[in-house]
Amino acid sequence: MVTIVVRYFASARAAAGLDEEKVTLPDGARVADAVARLRELHPEKLPKLLDAVSYLLDGVAVRDLTRPLTDAAELDVLPPFAGG
Repeated sequence: MVTIVVRYFASARAAAGLDEEKVTLPDGARVADAVARLRELHPEKLPKLLDAVSYLLDGVAVRDLTRPLTDAAELDVLPPFAGG
């Protein structure tokens, strides 16, 4: 099993109802598995937002959701930002 810390920002924080949480996943889990678990944990508001967010894995932008997760990794959920 791997346990990661998921941190939510801005509207993702509002949708999840918390700043961060620990999520435990099976060994070999990937970012996509974490996202699927987040949809299960917060089914009311978060799933729709997860279709539009960006992710940082240990501070590095993730575009490939098949990236593997390691124990104690940090996954940041960043909603789209506007402005300039």
